[in-house]
Amino acid sequence: MPGYRSVSSFGNWCAGNSSTGLVAWKKPEPDRRAKEAGHIYVRNPRLEYNTPDINQIHGVSYLFTGWVLMKIEKSQSGRPYTGRSSAERPSSGGRRPTGKPQSDRQSERAPRSSGKGMEGSQDREEYVWVLDYLPYGKSVDGTSAYQKKPLVQAVGDKKFTLMELVPKVGVIPDIQSRVYIGPGDRDEIDHVKQRIGYTDLTTGANLELPFILEAVVRHKEERFVKFFNDAHSITTRLHMLELLPGIGKKLMWSIIDERKKGEFKSFQDIRERIPSLHDPAKVISHRIEEELKDDFIKYRLFTTPPRRQGSSGR
Repeated sequence: MPGYRSVSSFGNWCAGNSSTGLVAWKKPEPDRRAKEAGHIYVRNPRLEYNTPDINQIHGVSYLFTGWVLMKIEKSQSGRPYTGRSSAERPSSGGRRPTGKPQSDRQSERAPRSSGKGMEGSQDREEYVWVLDYLPYGKSVDGTSAYQKKPLVQAVGDKKFTLMELVPKVGVIPDIQSRVYIGPGDRDEIDHVKQRIGYTDLTTGANLELPFILEAVVRHKEERFVKFFNDAHSITTRLHMLELLPGIGKKLMWSIIDERKKGEFKSFQDIRERIPSLHDPAKVISHRIEEELKDDFIKYRLFTTPPRRQGSSGR
């Protein structure tokens, strides 16, 4: 029964009918100002209303089609615009955005992140150090022992990412060994299974972690000596050097004053010029361990924030 609406909804546009509780919805006329501005009322098939109050009374569903006020547009020929034909209307039923063509708008959008872009160029590990080898995988999987595959827990030497790896068939990587997991041929690792957190490490991996972190820092000595040379203020009251365990204001200023005389060349050079800093490698490895243990630590100097676990498939 198109053309009807309840009395409470349209006021002056409707004429009441007390016998049915329905009212006739008449086509309105634009006032003088609307006519002068070039507006007309046209039927809008998308302006549809349902009246649950009438449904409850009569048990019948009524659908109403309304009128909307539109401005008359003229084409290049000077004739009024009468609307698009059915072929020109969008098939989705929604409004098509005006302005540039969709292909142009799409090209202006920022490229979607694949989830691998930034990690692939900067943070992706190419070498890891083996923390533990599990010949039958994890015992918490709920899988039968004969169905389980060997598993390796390891830590990367670039961003110290903790991860689980699947070794190649018949290969048993040595604990504390450095293995390649980057693109191309791999000698020992078949693929990376997933990234894990500190709480996912086995007891053996937990015991090995401090020693391996120190070994990684000594192996990458040039990188961490550069940290002592380049460390700067984070805020007006906090310096990056103060985030290292055992370094307070006094020792921080000793390091800053000493590096002004010349850059540090090695860990040995740091120890000789700053006697109160006994072992720079251990200081840094302890900081790395703190960052791995605390998922919510505020400042990260050497690690990346933890991520939701998921199969990597690398």
